[in-house]
Amino acid sequence: MAFYARSGPEYHRVKPLSVFHVDAFTAERFRGNPAAVCPLTEWLDDDLLQAVAAENNLSETAFFVPIGDGYELRWFTPRCEAKLCGHATLASAFVLLQILEAERDSVRFQTRFSGPLTVSRDGNLLAMDFPALAPWTCATPPAALIEGLGKVPEAVLQIEDDYFAIYESQEEVGRIRPDFRLLEKLHPAGVAITAPGEDADFVSRYFAPSYGVPEDPVTGSTHCSLVPYWGKRLGKTSLHARQISERGGELWCEIKGERVILKGNAVLTLRGELLI
Repeated sequence: MAFYARSGPEYHRVKPLSVFHVDAFTAERFRGNPAAVCPLTEWLDDDLLQAVAAENNLSETAFFVPIGDGYELRWFTPRCEAKLCGHATLASAFVLLQILEAERDSVRFQTRFSGPLTVSRDGNLLAMDFPALAPWTCATPPAALIEGLGKVPEAVLQIEDDYFAIYESQEEVGRIRPDFRLLEKLHPAGVAITAPGEDADFVSRYFAPSYGVPEDPVTGSTHCSLVPYWGKRLGKTSLHARQISERGGELWCEIKGERVILKGNAVLTLRGELLI
């Protein structure tokens, strides 16, 4: 099917692209982390994928294409392609398992940077099988990190693409007002801040201004590192996590060797078509 859109005296042939907006890591609409999900039959040009993500203007837009009995999955921020995204993976699985292929109990995604990712039903939750990315101590934290957060943490950890600032209390994490201009200088790294939780095992927030995401509402991918860290510190293999952004969200997490299981809810907020 195609439509014709008028532009002056000319007519252009345009195609409809299905778009779903899903709030991830929440059971309530307008909370959690909104992601756009666009099912495709074949890959579009990368510039067009990026343009669609910029048009959606959410922290992530996920695109997937059938491959074998699963799907190839990619994620784009408004500025660039992402290597790993938890909430948009959860949103993509929700669209497939709850709407497009409701007879399935699980879906396997193949990704370009993070290998195979499987999402399965787990009662009322969806469970994502992700790689565990244990962080290491950052010997010399960048000045832009400390100045950008405005409060010296008790420790700083890191992985290749993220810094993790450890604070003593949930209150401290909630009161941080970052200088995004300074944190943007840390590109390609984003910044997570975390502390023990008051009504969860731990809490966190996440900032990625260089990717067009000043504060991400709920960040599944950072929990690939937060869960191993807090699991070791607390002596637990099952943890309850909250991300205390303005929208807020929660995850139920398990450590299984070199993998982490991240569980959460999701809810549909929009279904429509984008003309491309």
